[in-house]
Amino acid sequence: MQLRYRYRLYPDAAQRQALARAFGCARVVFNDGLRARTDAHQAGLPYISDADLSKRVITEAKHAPQRSWLGEVSAVVLQQALADLNTAYRNFFASITGKRQGPKLGPPRFRSRKDNHQAIRFTRNARFAITAGGKLRLPKIGDVAVRWSRALPSEPSSVTVIKDAAGRYFASFVVEASEEPLAGVAAEVGVDLGLTHFAVTSDGRKIDNPRFLRRAAKKLRKAQKALSRKAKGSNNRSKAVVKVARAHAQVTDARRDFTHQLSTQLIRDNQAVYVEDLSVNGLARTRLAKSVHDAGWSAFVGMLEYKAKRYGRTFAKINRWFPSSKTCSQCGTRQESMPLNVREWTCPCGATHDRDVNAARNILTEGQRTVAAGRKPAAETRREAETLNARGGDVRPPLAAADTDEAGSHRGAA
Repeated sequence: MQLRYRYRLYPDAAQRQALARAFGCARVVFNDGLRARTDAHQAGLPYISDADLSKRVITEAKHAPQRSWLGEVSAVVLQQALADLNTAYRNFFASITGKRQGPKLGPPRFRSRKDNHQAIRFTRNARFAITAGGKLRLPKIGDVAVRWSRALPSEPSSVTVIKDAAGRYFASFVVEASEEPLAGVAAEVGVDLGLTHFAVTSDGRKIDNPRFLRRAAKKLRKAQKALSRKAKGSNNRSKAVVKVARAHAQVTDARRDFTHQLSTQLIRDNQAVYVEDLSVNGLARTRLAKSVHDAGWSAFVGMLEYKAKRYGRTFAKINRWFPSSKTCSQCGTRQESMPLNVREWTCPCGATHDRDVNAARNILTEGQRTVAAGRKPAAETRREAETLNARGGDVRPPLAAADTDEAGSHRGAA
């Protein structure tokens, strides 16, 4: 399986200038290619092929006085920028013809030089290398210092140099990582994700929601107010923009570190992990949108999925319509309603349940049943449902009258 390994780069002043030149040239080639195809489409001309476009905006452009500076950077960087444009067009055409699943994609858009996030990619043809001294050698840029936090598992096939909005530089290597099965364990776990607690496991463990964005709100508000007072176009405003970006970067880094540690722990300690297939996009359109985005459920579930595949664990998502909260995990009795303000409840069989722990136990049971029956994971079932929906299939639960006490939800409720 292919993975990305990212490391922090520390280029010197000359290397930062060379990287800025490479970022700009890649952006110009991308925009020139997009403009050429847009003009051809508006003029009713045939679609320009990839080879003809490369010849026009790279090979011939280098001999033109207004684009002669394209020769100052590696040709691979320019070719990869054009490859990104071609990929964007293919994805757009596949989306509008129905060959690509998921939400519809729009046509490629021009890249702005005012965008604070820039990236260029070097493939093996560029002959980038890692020197004996541990530096990253990039063509026409030099040997850049790298902070190696861990060793690469194999020879990288490409490296992407990224400059984020906070002004930091990173090298993202694509490597082929072999599967490394861990020693088998008997434990299996169901995970119920929420907002009051980030995750509740079927064994009764409750992991608090760190709420990184909420905790940094005061610092972010102060930085944003300082930015709003700066005159547009001034150097002080540019500095204030970087301060805001750094504050957001700290939140992102803290959230990513938390989800990595928790997902690794769950995969290491359990032979199988089951979660609910949440509709994050739908929840992000409610009044809890900020809290949903702050939780970062999608990134966490994605980490669980790829780590389970790499380390030989079982991972499955149960259907989002499964009534995990209002089903008794002891006798299987399903309650007619379960408002969000009910955090504990007693089943007619006499069992008293914590709402979240009971849901996690039901997720575990349903996940085991799904895997044992050999049914398809929730993600594949959803893709088939989307295909049926395009043909008029009924993929949603039947309509039912809503209970009066379920009309709203409480802030912070899971």
